[in-house]
Amino acid sequence: MLASRFNSTATRGLLVAVLLAGTSLGGVAAVRAASADTPAPIAPAAASPMLPDFTALVSKVKPAVVSITVQLKPEAAMDDEQQGPNPFGGMMPQQHQQPIEARGSGFIIDANGTIVTNNHVVKDAKSVSITMEDGTELQAKVIGRDPRTDLAVLKVKAGKPLPYIQLGDSGAVKVGEWVIAMGNPFGLGGSVTAGIVSALGRDIGSGPYDSFLQVDAPINRGNSGGPLFTQDGRVIGVNTAILSPTGGSVGIGFAIPANTVKTVVADLEAPGHVTRGYLGVAAQSVTPAMAAALNLPKENAGHAGALVAEVTPDSPAAKAGIKPGDVITSVAGNAIGTPRDLAVDVAAIKPGEQAKIDVLRDGTTQTLTASVESLPTETASDSTSPAGDHSPSVGLALAPLSPDERGQLDLPAHTRGALVADVKPGSPAEAAGVQQGDVIVGVGAMAIASPQQAVKAIHDAVHSGHGVALRVLRDGHTEFVAIDMSKGGDDQAG
Repeated sequence: MLASRFNSTATRGLLVAVLLAGTSLGGVAAVRAASADTPAPIAPAAASPMLPDFTALVSKVKPAVVSITVQLKPEAAMDDEQQGPNPFGGMMPQQHQQPIEARGSGFIIDANGTIVTNNHVVKDAKSVSITMEDGTELQAKVIGRDPRTDLAVLKVKAGKPLPYIQLGDSGAVKVGEWVIAMGNPFGLGGSVTAGIVSALGRDIGSGPYDSFLQVDAPINRGNSGGPLFTQDGRVIGVNTAILSPTGGSVGIGFAIPANTVKTVVADLEAPGHVTRGYLGVAAQSVTPAMAAALNLPKENAGHAGALVAEVTPDSPAAKAGIKPGDVITSVAGNAIGTPRDLAVDVAAIKPGEQAKIDVLRDGTTQTLTASVESLPTETASDSTSPAGDHSPSVGLALAPLSPDERGQLDLPAHTRGALVADVKPGSPAEAAGVQQGDVIVGVGAMAIASPQQAVKAIHDAVHSGHGVALRVLRDGHTEFVAIDMSKGGDDQAG
């Protein structure tokens, strides 16, 4: 299983610093006299007498770190790396595939055998097993998955209490502190690497709620889902991605913060799916030119905040009085610097709670109160057949296309359609190439404006005896996708 979900093409370039020494004609270095107002240089911190010793910590936490082995479904095994060219021309035939094993990491968080790992480790699993430090192998059940944060929860039955570790406070993490990563890189279970936290709140473009810890502790394939510890033995993150132009570790890794893990895991355990807050706005960054055009006060010269571009009618934002042109500067007491901050902070609010929202409007600050609701896509289900209808399903979970989703997908405000929230593995839709994040804007010649319209149109097309022709918006382009109902697995009813 690949530890990295971050495409190597994301490497923007190489920064090179060049230091030039100034010299005078006579060979004596030119020195500028310091004025009385010149700030004093920053004094270097005293050097530590020795590097930290992690042996006691590793010995303590290692029994709770597990290696995960996944038997992949045949259709999932044919990813980009496994689709090697046939030496005789063309791709290798599907029927000659052998069962594929993938490996990852995880860690136990309670004595009852609850395990945290990455969604991308187990999402296409036919079966999952874990191996503990002492060699004990146990079958694991996937309790829940959250693709948006790339987290998953497993459960094992050991017949006895298991060693476990606690989630710490990732909000207290500081750049420069020592961290230890543990896991199963390249199948080498129980491996330990060390480094420091090199940045906080990183957005690597993998999802709408990116806010990763960046570390320089080496993370490689198979480390996915493993814990990231501080020296007090608490988990502050789940290793999930690397930035790599080579496919191996180059010293830049990313971990999901423990505070995010706590919330997601609690939801996945009960009620079994993640519930996120929903405000109902589409927001964009405040550029210097936009700050000047909106006549924002000088204290907002750093153009922090999220500019409201659209408000969904009857949404919590509309009911609270938020308007296009407002700049949201804080939510529930948390400062908002970017639209991503807004998405993350709103999502963290439990539906039904009241949230104080500070906005800049006409140069002055106003405080509004919004009653946060549940994000519509979180209640999406397989909706390609009406309730009570047992006709074949194409295997799509559809959701409304809210302003939040338009902003995340960079879609024009006027875009209408049904968002593909999920695609069922082995379904006709997956066989046709429909992807999560696609927007269905038409079925055949019929324009689609909502999931309900899409469900009915697809249902009618299925019963017509012909294939289903979806008009899909993807990466700014519209194309037709033909779904053959004879393709896919045998468990498509419902």
